[in-house]
Amino acid sequence: MRKVIVIGCPGAGKSTFSRKLAEKTGLPIHYLDMIWHLPDRTTLPRDKFIMRLDEISAKEEWIIDGNYLHSLPMRLNRCDTVFFFDLPLAVCLAGAEERIGKERKDMPWIENQMDPEFRQWIIDFPKQQLPIIRKLLMEYKHKVNVVVFHSRKDADIFIDSI
Repeated sequence: MRKVIVIGCPGAGKSTFSRKLAEKTGLPIHYLDMIWHLPDRTTLPRDKFIMRLDEISAKEEWIIDGNYLHSLPMRLNRCDTVFFFDLPLAVCLAGAEERIGKERKDMPWIENQMDPEFRQWIIDFPKQQLPIIRKLLMEYKHKVNVVVFHSRKDADIFIDSI
């Protein structure tokens, strides 16, 4: 486990898990949201985002936290382990709402309210994102180790076992 991706619905607990995993393993962590989103709430051009991700994933060790489906095949080709948070929608919505007003290491700003578009994106995640993620994981399951968490407790038990 030297090249790790952590994926799943926003609010599932990916970034918290990624931080704990980095602390336990010493692997450097990279948050896709910190690369994509700029402090002025604009985004990096997609080609520059891909170039930055290419630089990171070419290294010998890393944890890459985040979905960004357009780059998932590239990361799956380069990782050895995937942690997939497959949690209920209600848990993810609550998780996203709980972080409102809190400083986070995985975002360049503090969210003061739940953006309605982002909330809808989370609601749509099971129908629009999950089928694609599951299909890709099926395609790569013989090439990479895929660990699926169905609860945050599952993730905590894994971390405690390291």
